[in-house]
Amino acid sequence: MKASLLTRIALTSAMTLFASIASAGITLDGTRVVFSAPAKETSVIVRNQGSNDIMIQSWVEPNNSGPTADVPFAITPPLVRLGDKKQQVLRILYQGHGLPTDKESVFWLAVQEIPQKAKAENTLQIAIRQRVKLFYRPANLPDTAANAAKSLQWKLVEQGGKTVLSVTNPSAYHVSFSGSTVKLRNGKGTGTATAEMLAPGATRVVAIKGSTDMRSGAATVEFDSINDYGGLDRVTSKLSN
Repeated sequence: MKASLLTRIALTSAMTLFASIASAGITLDGTRVVFSAPAKETSVIVRNQGSNDIMIQSWVEPNNSGPTADVPFAITPPLVRLGDKKQQVLRILYQGHGLPTDKESVFWLAVQEIPQKAKAENTLQIAIRQRVKLFYRPANLPDTAANAAKSLQWKLVEQGGKTVLSVTNPSAYHVSFSGSTVKLRNGKGTGTATAEMLAPGATRVVAIKGSTDMRSGAATVEFDSINDYGGLDRVTSKLSN
């Protein structure tokens, strides 16, 4: 009896959870936002794909959490009621100072759905939050964001008696990798390495998985970078050493 009761409770909870998720459906009109100076504001559209009215709360978060992290952006409206199948334009405003002018800065745009109070008792409700990267791009940066991934400098280095992969971003733009993986090819030998978004001027050293006979020379690195529109650009680069 106890097992049967627990099963029914679990099934009811699962169905309620599924119903809550199914009725929820806020979407943004992009997977990233690029705020290009000298504009003082940019915008993003949020849509309610669900069948119920909801409240939408929006804000900008720092990329790195910390007590001194400052966010020089404001969103209007920060809180808005959104009817079913309706959309709302969110304006992102920059205060005009406080960020580097020689390289990109990155933040997070958070948009959270606040569901209405449940009519039935013992109903599980979930506040769905979406987060996309917000890039602030100063005016007159050298080169273009489209060329940033191609300009990455890759090389093999020795660290702790092992050969590892070093990558440097000499550009003024962030480079984002799709799938967080890069492939190394050297003749018939192949290897992989984990890649995370690389900030302007940053260098990262990562371990190589797979082939233990990876050498520079004819070796190449292949990866997919995410462009300003959320699409993927395939890039093949030679090791610089």
